[in-house]
Amino acid sequence: MPNDAAPTPHPEAETDHLPLSGLVVLDLTLARAGPTAVRHLADWGATVIRIEPPPTPGAEDIAGNRHGFDFQNLHRNKRAIQLNLKDPAGHEAFMRLAAKADVVIENMRAQVKHRLKVSYDDVRAVNPRIVYGSISGFGQDGPYGHRAGVDQIAQGMGGLMSITGLPGQGPVRVGIPIDDLTAGNLLAMGIMMALFDRTRTGVGRWVQTSLLEAQIFMLDFQAARWLMAGEVAKQAGNDHPTGIPTGVFPTSDGSINIAASSTRVWERFCDAIGQPAWKAKPEWKTQKGRSNDRATINAAIGEITRTQPAAHWIELFESNGIPCGPIYTIDQVFADPQVQHLRMARMMKSPVVGEKQVVASALNISGLSKDIRLATPEAGSSTDAILRDVGYSDNELAEMRSKGVI
Repeated sequence: MPNDAAPTPHPEAETDHLPLSGLVVLDLTLARAGPTAVRHLADWGATVIRIEPPPTPGAEDIAGNRHGFDFQNLHRNKRAIQLNLKDPAGHEAFMRLAAKADVVIENMRAQVKHRLKVSYDDVRAVNPRIVYGSISGFGQDGPYGHRAGVDQIAQGMGGLMSITGLPGQGPVRVGIPIDDLTAGNLLAMGIMMALFDRTRTGVGRWVQTSLLEAQIFMLDFQAARWLMAGEVAKQAGNDHPTGIPTGVFPTSDGSINIAASSTRVWERFCDAIGQPAWKAKPEWKTQKGRSNDRATINAAIGEITRTQPAAHWIELFESNGIPCGPIYTIDQVFADPQVQHLRMARMMKSPVVGEKQVVASALNISGLSKDIRLATPEAGSSTDAILRDVGYSDNELAEMRSKGVI
């Protein structure tokens, strides 16, 4: 799968045992959606070369605060170079790298990569095996193809904000950049599909997604409700849109989530909560009937659950096979024994930032470690070594540096 004459992996990486070892990825991404895709490849062994512009005096770093929690969490397990793609010499250096790479990933506005001459067609001309991944706001062409896109705009245009929040509250954004993250996750999967296909065809492909497409995809059954049944979903707050009771219920010391919507679980729930008579109510015997009477059901449940602490109900419901769980703040998430068992926080040792924990990959592959191998790199920390790998001499590097190319 990897190209034969690729830049050599970093000697500290120790990635020979990881599934993407030997793959060389050029990272042109900004913000979050693109880096999310790259992070999957970096975490599982690819040699990722992050390409950033040389610093401009007085300008803010387009990549954000390099030593802040966000940048550090997004860009671990990479190497970094600085390269001015607008300069002919910088462009030539990029094309040398691209000729030996396996993957290029970018999330520029559609026209920018063409202006810089680093588009799929440009790279394919020197490397027909390249798998080129792109994330845009609204697609590479079409009426909105030229527009810049950000997560919250796509949440709104993709319908998510219309179904998030309490009934009548008005549009509400989701508390994480769910669209950026989804687009990045989808692009990483698409890139792996194209790499697998390359093992059979010998040629690469251009893999594309957009924030808008990713958000509509994530509507899932809510979108299918409209497409197949003509139903426009509304805000349902903490209730499941169709399965009742599923939602948030008060306890004496906070709140819990309970999911007891199927007939079998509903009957077990009625017995566990001490209300077997609820099973006999004709209007509550079906999911549709319970959904129609959700306010009454939720109020009746809440009057009972508020009499005991969350731990009491969680123990009771778990022992009766009724899905339930606490509602944590983020610090409580990482204090939970199951989360600690899963080791979703992993230590990263940086010579600049020190020892800090970052969020682990959510994937687990038997026999393989997902510990952080390489700390998030300093800007341009591997520029000379990487460009030497593709034939640049020390004199050439010194000249490029003096001209601000690197």
